[in-house]
Amino acid sequence: MYTKTGLESEVNAVPVRTRYAGSPTGLLHVGGAWAAFFNWLFARHHGGAFIIRVEDTDRTRSTEESERAILEDLRWLGLEWDEGPDRGGAYGPYRQTERFALYARYAHALLERGAAYECYCTPEELEAERQRARARQLPQRYSGRCRDLSAAQRAALAAQRRPAIRLRLADFGRAIAVWDLIRGRVEFSPQHLDDYIIIRSDGTPLYNFANVVDDHLMAISHVIRGAEHLSNTPKQLVIYEALGWTPPQFAHLPVILGTDRKKLSKRLGDTAVRDYRRRGYLPEALLNFFALMGWYPEEDREIYSLEELVARFRIEDLGKASPVFDPAKLTWMNGVYMRRALETDPGRVVQVCLAVLLAEGLLAEPVAPEQRAYVEQVVRVLGDRLKVGEDILTYGDFFFREVTFDPAAEQQYLRRPEVRELLRALADRLERDGALNHAAAEAAVRGLAQERGIHSREVIHPARVALTGKTAGPGLFELMELLGRPRVVARLRAAAERAG
Repeated sequence: MYTKTGLESEVNAVPVRTRYAGSPTGLLHVGGAWAAFFNWLFARHHGGAFIIRVEDTDRTRSTEESERAILEDLRWLGLEWDEGPDRGGAYGPYRQTERFALYARYAHALLERGAAYECYCTPEELEAERQRARARQLPQRYSGRCRDLSAAQRAALAAQRRPAIRLRLADFGRAIAVWDLIRGRVEFSPQHLDDYIIIRSDGTPLYNFANVVDDHLMAISHVIRGAEHLSNTPKQLVIYEALGWTPPQFAHLPVILGTDRKKLSKRLGDTAVRDYRRRGYLPEALLNFFALMGWYPEEDREIYSLEELVARFRIEDLGKASPVFDPAKLTWMNGVYMRRALETDPGRVVQVCLAVLLAEGLLAEPVAPEQRAYVEQVVRVLGDRLKVGEDILTYGDFFFREVTFDPAAEQQYLRRPEVRELLRALADRLERDGALNHAAAEAAVRGLAQERGIHSREVIHPARVALTGKTAGPGLFELMELLGRPRVVARLRAAAERAG
């Protein structure tokens, strides 16, 4: 029954409707955001609808806070949806816990058709079956003990136990071919199918059943999800057939790898999207990066606008090979977007950096106008060093905190005997001069060097370390102007005490 239903030429035969069906048991991580992005991208390319569905049947772990956080992060990424739990729509409700009556209706339909049956086995009995199978080194499949109970046997058991409902799969006698828009034909042998539970004894649905009911009733045309769900697809296709429904088209995205070529882990970048937001990444950089994990519209090109990605996207162009999530490349790409923003909308970069400073407790809300103006100056001075928002502290923490000395810098420039007196002399000169601006700072440094008969760098390098704790950074005179006279003088004197 399961035949190829077409690629690009047949996509528009039905209205395109894709969905992201997240489980609100935690934050939105890279893998989930990647899948959501391709569902959104596919829908937007075809002028279709993108739907958010909340799969919240795990009552012990699902929380309203997680649902809100996931929606917030999707919205921050710019992946706006057409229907969802917060927006409603013609195919709602959009939370699975509000759809239990629908699952019960279609489970009953499967029972009536003989495609499912009631199972009265207790957890203890099922565990004993699994242990016997393990001991005999057999596949741990359900024995089917409730598959052909008589009416009298069911009545007797029903008086003592509430049944679960299992799909009748074990006697499914033919291979199931899944036509995947990325992978092509994938065939599954029926011997691997088991009579799996579709409704628990407490009435809650299992993933494969609820997924099918929801996708059908919500008129989902294309299911785009991770490769870990590929093995679920034949189980779901059997339900579609049993209910007489036409299945959607499927596309299974490859597994994302870390730079160690193993499954992506938190250590190598599989962190929550809001962690990237907190660190000062831009959403358009993340989306550009997501797009190029497995898809290259052009050779030798990395940067695309979102509009270009929407216009060019073809799902069958996605690669089968697992893409590598390279945090270094993401940071480089974000740096490109940060530089563009510095040229076209510097206030946006300032806002990203303000968020970092607020999170670190270095500023407090509401941010005063003079504080914002100071951060704007710091952003201007640091310029291209800002690849991500947190770089305002990586390269400019001394603008907001007391100096922390790099041991190598201190050893190189503050340990010479003459440096102590030199720094004190510069502090004295700056303290008695007029306003400390770029010109005054330069005059003080070069004038002191000229008086001592030394090269200006003999003053510049120790002064930079005294003011920043580092050997590299913004121009010294610009830095001195921004720090202001009191801090410059105080830091020069404090460093002089450490020198020698």
